[in-house]
Amino acid sequence: MGRQPEIRTNRLLLRRWRASDLDPFAAMNADPVVMEHFFQGVRTRQETADFIGRIEQEFERRGFGLWVVEVCGGAPFIGFVGLHEAVFDAPFTPAVEVGWRLARAHWGRGYATEAAKAALAFGFEDAGLAEIVSFTNAGNHRSQRVMERIGMTRDPAGDFDHPGVPPGHPIRPHVLYRIRHEAGG
Repeated sequence: MGRQPEIRTNRLLLRRWRASDLDPFAAMNADPVVMEHFFQGVRTRQETADFIGRIEQEFERRGFGLWVVEVCGGAPFIGFVGLHEAVFDAPFTPAVEVGWRLARAHWGRGYATEAAKAALAFGFEDAGLAEIVSFTNAGNHRSQRVMERIGMTRDPAGDFDHPGVPPGHPIRPHVLYRIRHEAGG
């Protein structure tokens, strides 16, 4: 497995996945509060392991992905933040999204915002992306606030019904946020 650079912020380390991450990630994915904004809800340990495999494949293919987030000098795993290819059928895809999922014990500390800003910088400066998007279901106000804090702008014309969620399901309507690379900025 190739090693892309780790990303450090004031408080956090964004790094590649290790075998020791499976247990805390599986526990996080089994928390119904963490997973309330996902159509399929909680995930099993095997589904979590399969997801880690897909994340690692994306790192190998694209040179970026969803990094594990650890608190420097503290918790070795609080969740993930990173860049991911959005390839489902929507007017704005294919695109690269910035996304995050943190264990509930680490909410409200600014970790998602701090790590997502670092992921955006990597996407623009290292990966050479021109635009990065983010999206969530319309009721996920916590994630929408993170999107706004990292400088993204809501694109109401881009809001969409997620094709992976059945018609009529309450989390099918999604909102879209965008940010473009500012040359020299």
